[in-house]
Amino acid sequence: MGFKEMVAADNLRTFLDVSTFGELRTVIYDGETYDGEDEEGIPCLITHLKEQDRTTTMRDHEQNIYRVDVIFHAKLDDIGGSLPEKGRKFAIYDPDDKFLRQYYIAESSVAMGMVKLELEAFDE
Repeated sequence: MGFKEMVAADNLRTFLDVSTFGELRTVIYDGETYDGEDEEGIPCLITHLKEQDRTTTMRDHEQNIYRVDVIFHAKLDDIGGSLPEKGRKFAIYDPDDKFLRQYYIAESSVAMGMVKLELEAFDE
């Protein structure tokens, strides 16, 4: 087993393992729902959840709206096998809050079978 194969196996065994860092979430992308074989969610890792003031323009007078940034990691095969496209909608269901949060994909990449999505949303 080469280095890349060891890292890919470690990603699945450690980072996406729900008993360590990972969590089960249902995601919706491009009209498809991805919730795993048992319909309890796919293993993923959500990090860098942060809220910050958004950039405003002279004509923008909205107040108390913040930009929310999230980094989402999952196995490429668990979300259909194709890299999600920048600018498209991506929704994540939080079973604890029973809430479906809509994001836009700001950046997307794949390495060794793992997808990394930089997501953003606007919230009050």
